[in-house]
Amino acid sequence: METTEKAVTTILGMPLPIIGLLIAIFVLIYLVLRTRVHAFIAMLIAASIAGICGGLSATETISAISKGFGSTLGSIGIVIGLGVMMGRILEVSGAAEKMAFSFIKFLGEKKEEWALAITGYIVSIPIFVDSAFVVLYPVAKALAKNSKRSLLTLGVALAGGLVVTHHTVPPTPGPLGVAGIFGVDLGAMLLSGMCFAVPCVIGMVYYAKWLDKRFPEFNQQAFSEDELRDKLDGYIEKQQAKSLPSLFLSMLPIVLPIVLIFAKAIVDLVGKYSFPTEEALKAFQAGAFYQTIAFVGNPIIALAISVLVAVYTLLPRTSVQDTAKYLEEGVTSAGIILLVTGAGGALGAILRDSGAGKEMAQHIAQHLPFSPIMIPFIIATLMRFIQGSGTVAMVTGASISAPILGEINGINMLLAANAATMGSLFFGYFNDSFYWVVNRMMGIADVKTQMIVWSIPTTIAWGIGGALVAVANLIFGHGGSILDPILPLIVLGLVMTYVMHMNRKITA
Repeated sequence: METTEKAVTTILGMPLPIIGLLIAIFVLIYLVLRTRVHAFIAMLIAASIAGICGGLSATETISAISKGFGSTLGSIGIVIGLGVMMGRILEVSGAAEKMAFSFIKFLGEKKEEWALAITGYIVSIPIFVDSAFVVLYPVAKALAKNSKRSLLTLGVALAGGLVVTHHTVPPTPGPLGVAGIFGVDLGAMLLSGMCFAVPCVIGMVYYAKWLDKRFPEFNQQAFSEDELRDKLDGYIEKQQAKSLPSLFLSMLPIVLPIVLIFAKAIVDLVGKYSFPTEEALKAFQAGAFYQTIAFVGNPIIALAISVLVAVYTLLPRTSVQDTAKYLEEGVTSAGIILLVTGAGGALGAILRDSGAGKEMAQHIAQHLPFSPIMIPFIIATLMRFIQGSGTVAMVTGASISAPILGEINGINMLLAANAATMGSLFFGYFNDSFYWVVNRMMGIADVKTQMIVWSIPTTIAWGIGGALVAVANLIFGHGGSILDPILPLIVLGLVMTYVMHMNRKITA
């Protein structure tokens, strides 16, 4: 075995674990792109190849896969299940529609796109993005008809708010899986994801306004200010007549777990800097106050409380059978995501046990023109473009890069996790289910127009998010390069130039 390893290393100029990793990635891409093998099975096959080709025995490979799969789901599987249960309750109770209506009423006419973007930003934290758009799109359609606003602007603004937090903020399953793989605090992941998401959504809303100018004939007629106000008032009266939960009750299941998780994070931070000795800190942590906050602030308990609150406040008159059905429907929809996330953990365990992570870290530290923080961003970007699923893209990016970054001193793993989630936003197109949901519901059949309407906004969010994470790494991280934020902006500029060229052809 030793002779074979030396021969391979001499011929290819790289260690055997890295060769195994490269073969595994090639097989993974081929299976996802060219065959009907599901991403879950493809990731397990890739993990097996990486282990056996990387020098592990068959039994060691199976052991690492089982260990990685179990440890990953052990940390976030329950949270994912509770999150999708809560999302289903918000969906069927009308809470999501209530939030949209309330923000529209508050912001008034001519700001409906911002109201829908804010609604999407909040609603998509617990609700799957495809379902959320189906539920909220009638609100955008009603506004387009009643106030004669462009359906393109309203629809893209809504979808933009939905897609960004769906990709970046726990307890959405993808970001949860990434947080578990990188081993970062869930409260920190939630807060940082929400902060990075805001500029991305703003960029998408301004692009949505640009669509209105480029396609003015799509769904727009000229109305006077008085007529527009009358139409909007009519929509508000219609919504007020519906039997929807209050805004407070609608938002409570979303805000409550965030508050509880943040409370624990704040108490941990205060305790860390308030007690001069380790003994004093341990005594504080053993007290009833800290134990209570630590218990309710644990993501599992916080989300369990939130699910109970949602059931008893949003569905007060629903039968036991119907309530159980709604909760089970939510869990059913999360099944494949749990499997993919677990497979990602299995692949990461193989890379750690085979030594591929350590070997790759040494090569990267010596040869890459940009900082290691961009590795999960680039891998997630490539996987997103290859197979379409944002969840699979970010989990794969995290699984491959976490063992590598773990061997490099000073890496900010929180920012690395954010980089993986941002990379998964890149250029949503034919192989992305949400691409078809958005375009079909808006009645857009032309392929070039479909890409202008949806592929470009996701790339804008990708470019803004990637640049922001890179800048944050320059300030708060270690080993950042000025090339890091420039890379996504250059790619975004190239994509935008191409789209502008396409748009001139369409409008000519």
